[in-house]
Amino acid sequence: MDTLYLAIPLASLIGAIIAGIFGAQIGRKGAHSVTILGVGISFMLSLIALKHHVFDGAPVYNESVYTWLVSDGIRFEVGFLIDNLTVMMMAVVTGVSLMVHIYTIGYMADDLHNWPRTSLAGTNAYQRFFSYISLFTFSMLMLVMSNNFMQLFFGWEAVGLVSYLLIGFWTVRPTAVYANLKAFLVNRVGDFGFILGIAAVVMYTGSLDYADVFGKAEGLAGQSMSIFNGSEWSVISVICILLFVGAMGKSAQIPLHVWLPDSMEGPTPISALIHAATMVTAGIFMVARMSPLYEYSEAALSFIIVIGALTAFLMGLIGIVQNDIKRVIAYSTLSQLGYMTVALGASAYSAAVFHLMTHAFFKALLFLAAGSVIIAMHHEQDMRKMGGLKKYMPITYWTSLIGTLALIGFPGFSGFFSKDSIIEAVHHSTLPGAHFAYYAILLGVFVTAFYSFRLFFMVFHGEERMDQHTREHLRESPWVVTLPLILLAIPSMFIGGMTIGPMLFGDYFGSAIFIAEQHDVLAELGKNFHGAFAFVEHSFGGPAFYLAMAGLISAWFIYMKSPQTAENMKNRFIWLYRLLDNKYYFDDFNAAFFGAGSRLLGRELWQQGDVKFIDGVLVNGSAKLVGWFAGVTRHLQTGYLYHYAFAMIIGVIVLLAMGIF
Repeated sequence: MDTLYLAIPLASLIGAIIAGIFGAQIGRKGAHSVTILGVGISFMLSLIALKHHVFDGAPVYNESVYTWLVSDGIRFEVGFLIDNLTVMMMAVVTGVSLMVHIYTIGYMADDLHNWPRTSLAGTNAYQRFFSYISLFTFSMLMLVMSNNFMQLFFGWEAVGLVSYLLIGFWTVRPTAVYANLKAFLVNRVGDFGFILGIAAVVMYTGSLDYADVFGKAEGLAGQSMSIFNGSEWSVISVICILLFVGAMGKSAQIPLHVWLPDSMEGPTPISALIHAATMVTAGIFMVARMSPLYEYSEAALSFIIVIGALTAFLMGLIGIVQNDIKRVIAYSTLSQLGYMTVALGASAYSAAVFHLMTHAFFKALLFLAAGSVIIAMHHEQDMRKMGGLKKYMPITYWTSLIGTLALIGFPGFSGFFSKDSIIEAVHHSTLPGAHFAYYAILLGVFVTAFYSFRLFFMVFHGEERMDQHTREHLRESPWVVTLPLILLAIPSMFIGGMTIGPMLFGDYFGSAIFIAEQHDVLAELGKNFHGAFAFVEHSFGGPAFYLAMAGLISAWFIYMKSPQTAENMKNRFIWLYRLLDNKYYFDDFNAAFFGAGSRLLGRELWQQGDVKFIDGVLVNGSAKLVGWFAGVTRHLQTGYLYHYAFAMIIGVIVLLAMGIF
């Protein structure tokens, strides 16, 4: 199995290298063929690994592949930890990535129109794009398969780098360049906390290996450190919070969420890849993997649950006022990541990862369906210029409906099982902040249903609001676009009900996830679990179902039955609309405080440091000093012999005096 595990990430990497370096030689068809082949091999091998561990009961594989260096007893290695958590992530990442690769053939087929004819920037852009998304898959696989913090950090930074390249892929668009720079900088803030957390791990455990660190977790819980004079901090809490700061950046939690909506400037396949199963879920996976550490810090768990609850509710509200079809889904991603984070904070790690899996399928489906609409609408993304697309795009319509029902947690769909599990788990939690989180995510159910069906009704139903030229050319997308939609719709419907038993209430994760007995909310929930059908039946007795239906009906009434109601409510609550439309002014604050503050600091350093000190004192000052000294010494050179004789006599007298005294 060693060779198989190594081949899984390398297959995608080889495809990325061939398409990236030899793209001009192999052409467009060669580029998408080799990368799809590479990711397809990774997917098939991931399924074999899944069968080997989940169905055949193979033991956990934890081995070093390559030792880079050993310094002061600390080993820097490339190694794989393959257990049930890993193989599930591998299958989801490669599966969604394969769908995105196939879809990209259709979406990027006419990409040349996005590049100016006079520019060389678009040369081999198609091949370069496939190279990037395949490299992204490799980076994510290295992250989820790692058995040590060094490799985790490598994969962590690699997905950040490739996402930077993908978000700003259309380099001729200023908005895309701004968006990828914003994503890069915000993630650096989170990654700074992340690397500090890793440094603290090494400082107190002397190891980067997961097994060694987890084995010392209980000992860390009893230690303290002094960060500021006179204050003692729990070592385990500091480590966990710093690691979670990294997750806040990658998984876009408040206040480090601002990069994700702007990343919609990238091509739509990237929106699906980044926001469904890969980059944004890296933080969720990391915290779940680090459960042996987090279980010893209730302070960190409470911090996580509050941050997640705020993100889930507040970001969902912003989705209500968005008119860009991709941005509505982007804010939906933020909200759903908040749900996952809340589950992590409640120690329901299995529920968080379960929702990660179901969300990967239905959110990738929704993004790709949005891309299908964008193709048909000649790259128009404003929902106010759509409407009535159902009769033109039946496959996109029905798959979008499946994705939307899964997103709102409609009973029986995949999202229902994972989202309701999170709500019930948080309801059972006694950690500080859990009570607030429960009501926040419960209200979030109504908000999710409202903005989801607002999008659905505005795009596919009602009057046709597009121009005549667009209407005449409306048609269903080609098979390379619709096939991934159909294939993603299947797990969006069924995978939740099929896997809820073993993943949440069975022993699927085994030793991969550790939960302290006093935090085991899923065990309490499992006492009343009697199968998927009973879980569906039980949901009709709780508030979540009725809140979702209320959101759906409200969206239907406002955007189908009485369209003027939306404008009336906007005018009546204009202050709230402005607050949401300006995204709670996070971007304005960042621009005014951090952006303007950095420019002010730079300007002062330039004026005081460069102009006055370096140029004025060191450069010009040294020149003036030399000039002054030369001007003084010039008077000593008079040309008269008796002056020089006098100077010599004075010099001799001085030397004699020095000798005497």
